[in-house]
Formats: sequence, C-alpha cells, structure tokens
Amino acid sequence: MILEPLPPKILSVRRIPNADPALLRAYGADPTRHRSLGLVTVDQDDPTYVALDEATKHAPVDVVFARSFYAGSAHGSGPISGEILGVLAATDPDEIDEGLAALIRCLEHDARFYAADATRTTAVFPHVITALGHYLSAQAGLSPGHPMAYLVAPPMEATVGLDAALKAADVRAVKVFPPPTETNFAASWLTGSLEACEAAAVAFAEAVVKVAAEPHGRYL
Repeated sequence: MILEPLPPKILSVRRIPNADPALLRAYGADPTRHRSLGLVTVDQDDPTYVALDEATKHAPVDVVFARSFYAGSAHGSGPISGEILGVLAATDPDEIDEGLAALIRCLEHDARFYAADATRTTAVFPHVITALGHYLSAQAGLSPGHPMAYLVAPPMEATVGLDAALKAADVRAVKVFPPPTETNFAASWLTGSLEACEAAAVAFAEAVVKVAAEPHGRYL
C-alpha cells in the first residue's frame, strides 16, 4: 500500500533567548531552570507533537506547551497560526537551537499525514515512533525508548481503523482519543514491540483507506 504524503508546512519559528519570568510561567516553564524559549506553528498538529518529542532526544529541552487549535488549520486565527503552537524551554539559547533543528528535520523528513483517497480529502496519520523521547513517553505513561504507534484519522475511519490495528498485532492501547478532538479527528496511541507497532499502523492505514473508499460498506 502506497499513500501519497501530505507534508506539513512550518508556518513560523521563533526563539526568545531571555524570556521574561512571567511569560515562562504562563507557558509552563520553570524560571529557576528555564531561560530560553523556542516556538513553532505548523499546519499539522500530530506530526508536530511527534517532532516536539523528537527534539527532546537531541537536545536538553523540555516541551512546556503544545496545544492544537480548534477546528484545524483551515480556521486559524491568522496566516501563521496553523493548527498548533509548540513551545520548547531550555537553560541556554543554543540548546533551543539544537531542539528546533531536530524538530524541523522531523517535520521535513519523517512525521506527516498521508492522503487516504484519490481526492486528497481524507487524511491519515499511521506513524510509528521507534523510540519515544521524554515528552510523549510521559504523556503516554511509558518509559523513554519504547516504540509507539501514533494513529490518527477522521472519526469513522479512525474508529474502524483502531479496531483493525488492535486485532492485527500484539499491541495495547495506552491512550484513545475519541472524537471530537480539537481538530475534529480521533486518535490512538498503541505500544508493543516495534514490529507489532508497525503491523498495527499498516492495518490502521489499510482500514482507513477502505472506509474512505466505501463509507457505507455493505449497508448501502
């Protein structure tokens, strides 16, 4: 199965080398440990969560803020708002630069949605993280280094896809995000061996493609 990639667009990247303590606290940073912030907005939220986690594997940075915007990037509050704002915090501006560089590499070469139909109107995110960093591992209740399948699709497709993924491999769901999420999709995080996570992601994507092609199944 070959899916057409839908690369994320990085809409803005900024660094605040010496942030005011009030700003640090407001965005979840600790002024006793953090001094610098790195900010990014992107038109795809879930790849950005993966990229933020990737940053923690390449630099001594913390993800202190990451929020999806309601109804997705098509309804952004401004031209560079996108679908998510992510914020990294660190002691030194150079550490922020290292984290942002890893984040950008991940968005440019790894984490992305794919088109699940010929019209490119149904998007699926069947992403496998081979080894979790400090951010998503804490969110998932897993240890850093564990593999995880990060699966996202529209509500009907994601629901059928999750069932297929859980039945296709020896994986367990660590988190399920029923619809509607902030962007009106649905998502799930599964863990197991790397091979099992990869098999689950393939089964998820295949199910999403089938539902997109035949939304009424045998009932029409």
